Amino acid sequence: MRAVVVHGPMEPEDLEVSEVSGCQAGPGEVVIGVRAAGCNYSDLLMLRGEYQVKPVPPFIPGREASGVVAEVGPGVQRVNVGDRVLAYTDLGAFAEQVRVPQADVYALPASMSFEEGAAMPIVYPTSYAALVDLAGLRAGETLLVHAAAGGVGLAAVQIGRALGARVIATAGGEEKLEVARRAGADVLIDYREGDFAPRVLAETEGQGADVIYDSVGGEVFDRSLGCIAWKGRLLVVGFASGQIPKVPANRVLLKNIAILGLHWPLYREREPATVDQIFSALMDLHRRGEVVPWIDQAHPLEEAGRALEALDRRATVGKRLLIP
Repeated sequence: MRAVVVHGPMEPEDLEVSEVSGCQAGPGEVVIGVRAAGCNYSDLLMLRGEYQVKPVPPFIPGREASGVVAEVGPGVQRVNVGDRVLAYTDLGAFAEQVRVPQADVYALPASMSFEEGAAMPIVYPTSYAALVDLAGLRAGETLLVHAAAGGVGLAAVQIGRALGARVIATAGGEEKLEVARRAGADVLIDYREGDFAPRVLAETEGQGADVIYDSVGGEVFDRSLGCIAWKGRLLVVGFASGQIPKVPANRVLLKNIAILGLHWPLYREREPATVDQIFSALMDLHRRGEVVPWIDQAHPLEEAGRALEALDRRATVGKRLLIP
């Protein structure tokens, strides 16, 4: 089968498609014929050897896939051959086939395309777990979403709107802000035009945001502390800026705020039942049209490097996909 293979630390432009052996399902495993694969910033970091999880080369990157079940191993009861599915794949999605434990495979609703399915397994459950399971976002609260036109940011905007929150979105430039608006944001702030914190305070009559969703880190995190509400919850989802902030504990104390970290992959190990509940809730939201993955662009497998390079330049709006 055709696959993108990483033989050692490299840059996106060095990626090539190779012929490798096909997949075979072992006990409890499912082989999926990949129709679409999602691209994530973590794929880029893994490629460079900079991610916290460092696969041993050679490996096939790609952590999200959708497609049709081609084979099931002994003991598999969750799906059948021929089923339309999406999966969190850990590795291996940038290929014509991928082998996945059955626990990480979910049936695609009839309402969901393969492209939408490939955009779901990481960013949407990440945002749902952060906003619902950790922050307990409630209807009527104010949610501030940073980098609101990116993958997890758009998911957070859509989920926040579906939960009945008032959503304030930050992004860079009119095009990205328009995408956030179409996803459901009520207030749009271009971070290129200056500090967002005074605007957030003005929009909330000086109260600040009840929940802040931060996938950027660095200066964005620091400024967020200046516009968070009493008993607010600041969600640490990632560090796209490349800067890991330090938290002054006195500022946590003064407003009785909570700083909550979200590492979605560990949910599969620690709380598998919660993972199933989250996916079920997301499928229901999709059926109702309240959560619809925003596909920025789909590339053939040979353009994997181009897709990841676009993520590196922050030139994407929504999700980039690969189509084997």
